[in-house]
This record gives sequence, structure tokens and C-alpha cells, in this order.
Amino acid sequence: MKKPNVYVTRMLPQPAIDLLQEHCDIEINPDDRVLERAELLAKVRGRDAVLCLLTDTIDEEVFAAAGPQCKIFANYAVGFNNIDVAAATRHKIMVSNTPDVLTDATADLAWTLLFATARRVVEADKYLRDGKYKGWGPMLLLGLDITGKTLGVIGTGRIGGNFAAKAKGFKMKILYNDIQPNPAFEAETGGVLVDKETLLKEADFVSVHVPLMPSTHHLISTNEFKLMKKSAVLINTSRGPVVDEKALVKALKSGEIWGAGLDVYENEPAVEPELLECENAVLLPHVASGTIETRTNMGLIAVRNILAAMNGEVPPTVINKEVWG
Repeated sequence: MKKPNVYVTRMLPQPAIDLLQEHCDIEINPDDRVLERAELLAKVRGRDAVLCLLTDTIDEEVFAAAGPQCKIFANYAVGFNNIDVAAATRHKIMVSNTPDVLTDATADLAWTLLFATARRVVEADKYLRDGKYKGWGPMLLLGLDITGKTLGVIGTGRIGGNFAAKAKGFKMKILYNDIQPNPAFEAETGGVLVDKETLLKEADFVSVHVPLMPSTHHLISTNEFKLMKKSAVLINTSRGPVVDEKALVKALKSGEIWGAGLDVYENEPAVEPELLECENAVLLPHVASGTIETRTNMGLIAVRNILAAMNGEVPPTVINKEVWG
């Protein structure tokens, strides 16, 4: 029996590749880069399934290029704003993602950014490596206290809830904002639902955990920074366009807020040039899910979605289930 023909748009951890190869004929992008548009269109043509990444723009043209035999595009990410799901549904192609598996890793990294920004870890590391450290001093690289402060969480899904739950050890007061009350979040964290304005005014640390959609584009911009404390820190591990990068630069440079920790950017992989000049910003290259275990498990979930689709079964984490059957 002929094996399904699957294209993988970027090399993944080997256990995922091994599992896919056991059941399918596969081709993998051999280069450690995002495919050019023309390359992507050519490579998906005639495939039974495609394993794609959040860096791939998957739209009507891509689905048309793949052809009517294509059953699924398995996205190697929890988010799927890179995929036109409505277009996939029109083409009767299933779309899946990799939820849950990266929750801990992403929440952990949000805390990493919070601590690194508050305690000026990157600045201090550079200061020492540059040979500037001549001994302890009472005013040397003073940072912010974290324990007992007020934490504002915007978005209380899996990652936002996980992130907030970890604040218990630091005896923080938790405020949250979401599109509706979240009783489970409140029970787990002691969080109090407030409007966005109140959260921004009262929180010492604001961490954003919302999906990217029209209503969350530039959710944090000029007006929001004006509401925040001058001693406040903004953390973003969600999606870059949720924060207006130009407005953030102005807020950081003017002292409107104390600092920011970012793992995502508005026009990735490009970063606002002036943001790179801000020493009060800790900037990471989108590595929130970047642990060996997490990235491997993401790959395995994506592969299992493909194998289910090839076997005529409902993929475990299908997004547009109405396509199946």
C-alpha cells in the first residue's frame, strides 16, 4: 500500500521525524530558514499532508496549490494566526495545532523575562563581562522587588492561568482582565477580575497572554502605556502585534514605564531598530517553547494529527472539526 506523501516545512526534533517517516513518505526543507513563497507553493503541490510552522503563511493560494487530495495542514504551534482556517475549511482541509504541551515552557519563560527585566540581569551580565565590576556598591544596578507586588494578567487561557498560578510562591496580588469572568482562574490563583484600565494603573508587572486577532492588535499602545506606573514592567510572550512596538519604544525611552521583556515582535524576525537601543528591555528571539522536551512533544503531536487524518480518524487537536467526515 502506498504511503501518504507529506511535506515538512522545517527540520524538527528527530523523534517526530522518525515517527512520521515510519508511516509516510516525507520530504523536509533541508535549509534552516523559512521557505520563500514560490518555494512553499511548489513544495506543497500534490501532498497528502503538510506539517507547517507558525512562520509559514498558509492561505487560499497555498491550499489551492496543495490540491484536493490534501487532508491536513498540521501547524507546529499552539497559535494558528498564520493559517486562514476559513479557507482551509472551504478546501475541505483540516487544520490542527499543538496546544497544552508548551504551556509550562511558555509560562516559565514569561517568568524568566519578568525576573530578568526587574533585576536587570542582562545589563548586569554585560557590565561584569565588560570588566566594569570593581566591587559591591549600594547603588549598583538597582532593580525592582517582585515578591508581594501586584501582577496583572491579560488573558487567562492555558498559558495565562499557568503563569498566574506560579505567582503564589511570590505572594503576589493578582489582577486579571479577559473577555469574560474566569471562575476557575480565580479559584486557582485568587485573581480578581478588573477592567483593563484598572489593571494597567495598579499592576507592577503586566503580562500579556492573548491570541492575535483583530480585537487584540495593538491591545497595548500609547494610551495603555500612559496608564501604567512609571515603575511598571510589561511582559509579552503571546504574539508581537499585540503590542505597538513604536509606542513601546517611546514609553521605554521616556521613562513612562520602567522596562519590558519580550519574546515576540510585531514584524518578526525584524525588530523595531530603536527597541534594540533600549537597555531597559530584555529581548529574546521567540524561544518561549524552546526546551528539548517541549519542542519534541510539539512535533509528536503534529505528526499524530497527520497520522490520524491519514487513517480516516479525527486528528486529536483539529481546529476545524467540521471538515472531518
